[in-house]
Amino acid sequence: MPPPLQPQARRGPLRIGAGVLPLAAAMLLVAIVGCGLRLWQVLAEPLWLDEAYSAFAAAHPFAWLWSVVPQYETHPPFYYALLRCWTLVAGDGMAALRLPGIVAGLLTPPLVALVAAEAGRLLGWPARRRGLLVAVAFALTCLGTPLIEMSRQARPYPLMILAYAAASLVLLRLHRRALDGRRLAGVLPAYFLLLAAMLWLHALGPLFGVAMTLALGVGVGWRGLHRRDCFALVAGHAVVALAYLPALLIVHRQAGGWVAGTWLHLDPVRVADHLQVLYAAPGWPALVAAALYAAAAFACRGALRVGAMLVLLATVPVLLSLGLSVFVTPVFILRTVAPVAAPAFVLLALGATAWAGRARLLALLMLATVAVNMAVVDVQARAEGPIEDWYGAVDWLAARARPGDVVLAYPNEGALPLRYALRDRGMVLPVLPVPAPVPAIAFPGGDYPGGTGGVPRLPPARLRALADRWAARPAPTVWLLRVSGVPYDPAEVLARTLARRRPQVSLWRYGAIRLIGFRSPSAPAPDRR
Repeated sequence: MPPPLQPQARRGPLRIGAGVLPLAAAMLLVAIVGCGLRLWQVLAEPLWLDEAYSAFAAAHPFAWLWSVVPQYETHPPFYYALLRCWTLVAGDGMAALRLPGIVAGLLTPPLVALVAAEAGRLLGWPARRRGLLVAVAFALTCLGTPLIEMSRQARPYPLMILAYAAASLVLLRLHRRALDGRRLAGVLPAYFLLLAAMLWLHALGPLFGVAMTLALGVGVGWRGLHRRDCFALVAGHAVVALAYLPALLIVHRQAGGWVAGTWLHLDPVRVADHLQVLYAAPGWPALVAAALYAAAAFACRGALRVGAMLVLLATVPVLLSLGLSVFVTPVFILRTVAPVAAPAFVLLALGATAWAGRARLLALLMLATVAVNMAVVDVQARAEGPIEDWYGAVDWLAARARPGDVVLAYPNEGALPLRYALRDRGMVLPVLPVPAPVPAIAFPGGDYPGGTGGVPRLPPARLRALADRWAARPAPTVWLLRVSGVPYDPAEVLARTLARRRPQVSLWRYGAIRLIGFRSPSAPAPDRR
């Protein structure tokens, strides 16, 4: 490949030139595809377990959020408080719960496009080349699999992605101000606000805070800064640290339970798959993407700080998450590190657009293979159906349940998504969490193998006694609900004990969800379909 264009001191307005119409049409088409993938049956899929936790928390008063949630959740209650504010205005239906994530997901591609434009300006690229860079970064963000998936959930991840993309833009602008010898004060408040938001939105937010702080250090340095800017940097970080201290105490309080009983496991094969999806697409296109990332590093050789900032933002949270998973306790999940895709896709776009002549065409063809594979994976993900099919469970129960039936949910958290699915379907069926509703904090005689302080496990003797009591009840059918129940009842004590006095008549499975029906001997035989 010939060398990329040398940096040029052009900072004029971004103009694409004669190719504006085809490029604009392509961006519009990709935007439509990205919107479609984010909205595809987003209101037809039920809340899964984690989303049900969000809806459950947001249904409580603020005092409860800030006093009770820290006793069973590792995550600070800031996101739940935001969702509470929103639901007080918009209600707690499916559309209201997922709308903040959808809006954040739709705003992310244009924001990443602004990050790309700023990076191109700092590299000294001409306006036309920057226009191509912006279009490519925008397209990748529209099609990025983790960005699409997260935008469809009532969880903090889409807000984290949007905030991290905004932080990338702010950091690059701080770098430009430092290069120009201008004061940082006009942009620093936005940086500190975004830094605090990342810390408060999720228990792993500090990993992103470390990346942002390192990128800031690379971007602005200390030499040549105004004395007031130096003071503002120190004071601002101190204020953010103090503001984060309560959240840090929450994480510290819950860390022991998480380390002792986490449900996560560090599987190298699964980690490799997640990294491919996070930074490009699974399979051989990931090798193509790796070549483009290498090309991006080469393209930034004339502006090393810009490249270093983007690399730090795109890699540090993942590396820290993997380090914690190896040396402390497993915490690495694709969704928790999804925000790094925003700066990563800017790097990927840099690697595809930095070349001239035939090399540019080759790089764009390489990029097209990655983008097409992204789109294929996106469509496959949508065709696979919901993460947890609670509507399917309710529909299955609706065809079999009778008046007087009851559902026993063990562990107790399974009652949360089932109740929301029953509400959405307009069905009434008693759901009893075992041994008590979430959060069953410090439940007598129970331990907490899942890492959360609200979901206790009962010893086998208590499970047998509970099953005997319910087997003797007059309910025509007792439905036992299990969600990832192996750590909670590995010997199937509940099911085996119920089966001694009630014949098992029905079974429904979907992923980790399992529903088993135990009919009373005196009840008529149900439909076995």
